[in-house]
Amino acid sequence: MSLHPRQERPPRLGRDQLELFRAMPIAMAPRDAQDLMAYPFFALGKSRRVQPIDFQSGNVRVRVEGTLEHGLATIWDADILIWAASQIVEARDQGYRTSRLMQATPYEILNFIGRGTSARDYQRLKAALDRLQSTSVATSIRETTGRRLHRFSWINEWKERADAHGKPLGLELILPDWFYAGVLEESLVLTIDPAYFRLTGGIERWLYRLVRKHGGKQAGGWQFPFRHLYLKSGSLSRFSDFALDLRGIVSRQSLPGYRLAVRHKADGSESLTFKSLSAGRFSTSADSAKPEDIL
Repeated sequence: MSLHPRQERPPRLGRDQLELFRAMPIAMAPRDAQDLMAYPFFALGKSRRVQPIDFQSGNVRVRVEGTLEHGLATIWDADILIWAASQIVEARDQGYRTSRLMQATPYEILNFIGRGTSARDYQRLKAALDRLQSTSVATSIRETTGRRLHRFSWINEWKERADAHGKPLGLELILPDWFYAGVLEESLVLTIDPAYFRLTGGIERWLYRLVRKHGGKQAGGWQFPFRHLYLKSGSLSRFSDFALDLRGIVSRQSLPGYRLAVRHKADGSESLTFKSLSAGRFSTSADSAKPEDIL
């Protein structure tokens, strides 16, 4: 890899014009794109979901559609995008040239996201790549007017590589401009706890990303009404089941780096309170997030 000045925005190039970025097989902190943490882009269950996600709040619009064959990309599939973002940020910070065209071995990806490396795990990785490629997204995020939608798939294309004798050489994938540009923008990426990959529940994973995005180190923490979280999640479950899942997560205290609590209001509604463990204990004056803060 050659040294290269940092890029502010990636060039819009076709596949033949993209320089190949070989993923670095080194230990690095996992990074996540804030836009993906803040909005409902992924299915939260492991069963195939074909019902689109259609979210709108103010000028923000997110519509996600899948195919009958593959369904929507799931929040577990999004681990591959976390791997990609981590690679790009690490290479950029070390002064290396990056590209939307990435090359890696399945082992490197699976190992980074905490999965097994059996033949079955390789097949699951391929299925995840297929869902990421076949899921179509339309969003107004980062469009200045809020009226125009940027349309893309999470992966433009991917393929397995082999030498002339058929020996596997890993895989190649091409990331979309929208995702790549957001990762290159330093203010739009956050480091996440590696323990995230060990979270097993879809709502649990979604909630960690949202909490990491908004949690910060406010002295009193934050609190979000259950209803707003439900709308934010894009979940297909009933609100009562969603609320039950939230209470279970609070009971287990399973989100790495954060302490959670449920606050009951006089009108019978509930709010989720969270704060960074490094910021001390909860106070009774937790900041209430405005709907626009999370929606």
